[in-house]
Amino acid sequence: MKKMLFVCVENACRSQMAQGFCAALAPHVKAESAGTRPAEAVDEVAVRVMAEAGVDISGQHPKPLTMEMNDGYDVIVTMGCTDGCPVTPREKTIAWDIEDPRDKPVEVYRRVRDDIQRHVKQLLADIR
Repeated sequence: MKKMLFVCVENACRSQMAQGFCAALAPHVKAESAGTRPAEAVDEVAVRVMAEAGVDISGQHPKPLTMEMNDGYDVIVTMGCTDGCPVTPREKTIAWDIEDPRDKPVEVYRRVRDDIQRHVKQLLADIR
């Protein structure tokens, strides 16, 4: 079983969306997410726009990223957080330049959600 870790600063939106899509599209892959400065809760707008896409992330919660996590995953995806993400092993890390929709209109969340879904689908196709 492949293990993937999706990382953003707060682990409240982008990485949670990516984890949700990966889990929904590839149940044979263990998908998790974490953040360098985790928020208190998953972004409510992210939960809502993911539900529109048929993916429930309402039960997820932000988790802290630890250096030990570097060893436990086959692929680590950073989500456009170059100023806040730690150094991860180059051979395992994929950097996606994903806009942070926090505090922006719901249309931005939807655009980011759709961008993340495309990235996750391509990643899953690439690892097959």
